[in-house]
Amino acid sequence: MTRAEPHTGSHDLPVSPALAQFMRSGWADSEQRGLAADDVAAWAAARRGRLHARFAGERLVVPSGGYQRRSNDQSYRFRPHSAYTWLTGDQSSDGVLVIEPDGDATLFLRPRSDRRSGEFFRDRVYGELWAGRRPTLAESRARLALPTRHVAELASAGAGTPTRVLRRVDPRVDALLADVAGPGDAELDAVLAELRLVKDAWEIAQIEQAVAITTRGFEDVVRALPTARRTSERCLEGVFWQRARLEGNDVGYHSIVAAGAHAATLHWIDNDGPVRDGDLLLFDAGAETRSLYTADVTRVLPISGRFTPLQRDLYELCRRANDAALSCLTPGIEFRAFHRAAMIVLAHGLADLGVLPCSPEQALAKDSGLYRRWTLCGSGHMLGLDVHDCAAAPSGAYLEGRLEAGNVLTVEPGLYFQADDELIPAELRGLGMRIEEDVVITDDGYRVLSDGLPRRADDVESWMHRVAS
Repeated sequence: MTRAEPHTGSHDLPVSPALAQFMRSGWADSEQRGLAADDVAAWAAARRGRLHARFAGERLVVPSGGYQRRSNDQSYRFRPHSAYTWLTGDQSSDGVLVIEPDGDATLFLRPRSDRRSGEFFRDRVYGELWAGRRPTLAESRARLALPTRHVAELASAGAGTPTRVLRRVDPRVDALLADVAGPGDAELDAVLAELRLVKDAWEIAQIEQAVAITTRGFEDVVRALPTARRTSERCLEGVFWQRARLEGNDVGYHSIVAAGAHAATLHWIDNDGPVRDGDLLLFDAGAETRSLYTADVTRVLPISGRFTPLQRDLYELCRRANDAALSCLTPGIEFRAFHRAAMIVLAHGLADLGVLPCSPEQALAKDSGLYRRWTLCGSGHMLGLDVHDCAAAPSGAYLEGRLEAGNVLTVEPGLYFQADDELIPAELRGLGMRIEEDVVITDDGYRVLSDGLPRRADDVESWMHRVAS
């Protein structure tokens, strides 16, 4: 990729030759020397080895991606592609990892803007005085334990070698390597996702950290309920985001702050509704660590601090479904088995409520599924660098596959009663219930990572009272 002209704004002041020359002089040497390798470097090297073993004899190209425009000359805060970070530990924009046929790897990076050109003070996207300091190539080489080269040299690297590219991440890389595009690129995408299904010990520790931050964020939300009653769901979204930014990198996904009937909307992210006593709050959120691993936890909270009898009954029904799903988890079971276990509980619960138009057994039959009007979706997904992790993995390794020790997943069966559903009693309309746990599969079963938050209705009420006091 070629070096581009500085990204300047239409309203920038002109720069005279005298000013340009003056700006290049008088700067201290600020190279950081003697840097130790990051903890993740050895883990990333092992991951690259696993990927190379699947494609030995081929060249693999995995980009980080670039900035995405938000509006006019404003970009979103950069977040690298998860596969790139998994393989390198790097989080900078415009990077490209190249693994050669023999397994040797090189990281092509856009380094710090030095003082020899005007980029450092004129470029609004990459200039150090505008956007902050980027590492030098030598600094990245030390911290990531990887050979580094300038990204402008990528065009001349390994020409004529059988190559696979992770596509649709960086259009510049796609264009540069357009002549090697082929069906093998899709396989690279799938294998990268498949390899990430089983987390190593370092990754599990990062997810545990994300869950711990998230737990503290939920406590913040409980303490903020009095303010939210006077304002809106936005208050609680902001309170949780503050915790995620304070201790981590960001939220791992848009928080779902669903009070009242909004809880029946699976991915409610407008978060602008009222927070009223007597209603429930379905709060689904996860903090993302600075290593970019995320949690994904849901709890249903009575805004007044106490469930009504009906709310309690529905909550405990969902909790029993969650318990049934958890009890299935062990290495070797089908991925969908825990969902089926939860749905048996919910279908019978719906029948007890008088909602089902048939027996639970009929509703659960493959040619029926009528219970799904009120459960809507699956009961969990893989979790890691992405909230819906490893989505491109082959179905046989994920959705139709079997659980393995090291898988990290969510367990989250729920019930969703829409406010305009005339097939259910009026008192159920507008209620939404979901309890979501983050779980790691172990050699002999599972471990709940999110057990710092209560599950039973009585425990939820006691916890809320204690936290708010």
